[in-house]
Amino acid sequence: MAWPPLDPATARILVTNDDGINAPGLEALIEIARALSDDVWVVAPEMNQSGAGHSLSLSRPLRAREITPRKWAIEGTPTDCVLFGTRHLLRGQPPTLLLSGVNRGANMADDVTYSGTIAGAMEGCMLGLRSIALSQCHVAGHPVKWATAVHHGPDTIRRALSVEWPRETFLNVNFPDVVSASVTGLEITRQGKRGFGGDVEERLDPRGTPYYWITYRAEEPRSLDGTDVGAIGRGAISVTPLHMDLTHESLRRRLREALTP
Repeated sequence: MAWPPLDPATARILVTNDDGINAPGLEALIEIARALSDDVWVVAPEMNQSGAGHSLSLSRPLRAREITPRKWAIEGTPTDCVLFGTRHLLRGQPPTLLLSGVNRGANMADDVTYSGTIAGAMEGCMLGLRSIALSQCHVAGHPVKWATAVHHGPDTIRRALSVEWPRETFLNVNFPDVVSASVTGLEITRQGKRGFGGDVEERLDPRGTPYYWITYRAEEPRSLDGTDVGAIGRGAISVTPLHMDLTHESLRRRLREALTP
C-alpha cells in the first residue's frame, strides 16, 4: 500500500513540534504550512519537550489550552499532541498531512532516536498521515537562520509530496546552517552515524544536595558519503526517508534458520 501524490493546496495540515508552543521554530513552520494550504491546525506542547522521543503520557491527564481558533497547547509530548489533534480535535475531518518542527537544531544520524520532532512525524505516520519532520541546523552561540527553512520549506514539501510514498514511511528534512541564498541544493540521503558523546555530570544545588545533568555532545560522524550529516556539511538540504519497520531482515532470516526446528 502507498500514499499517492498529494497536492498540498488541498491538504488539511496538522502542525506540531517538540520545542513548545512559544518556540520561534513553530512560527516558522506555521508560515511554511500556510504557504501550502489555507487549512492549517496547530497542536504543540505547552513546554519544551526536546529529547522526549516517541513517548506517551499514560500516567497523568492531558490538559489542553485553546490559544486562538485552530491553535492549541497541550501539557504533554509531541506524540500526545498528534494523537489529540487527529483523534479528538479533528476527529470528524482528520488531517491529511502532518508537519513537525521546525526544530531548533539538527535532527540527523542518531538524533532521530531521541528527537520529539521526529516522534511527532512518526506518530503521524502510525496514524495514517503523510508526515514530515523539519529541522533547522545551527551552531551554538550563533543566531538560528529560520529564514532558510521558511524560504525553502514550501518547495521542498511540494516536491516531496509529488511522488508516491509507501505507507510505513515518513520524511526527515534538515536545512543547513547557511542563509537561504547559499543553500547548495537538495540531497536525498540516508541516516548517518555519529554516536553520543555526552556524559552525566554531578552538580550541587544551593543546599549542597547533588543532582545530575545529562550533557549532550554529538561525536564526529563515522561516515559522510550519502548521509544526512554529509549533505548538511556541504550546505545542502537533506531529505531522508525513514521507515517504521525496524526489523533487520537478514538477521531475522539467519535466526529463523538457526533457531527453528
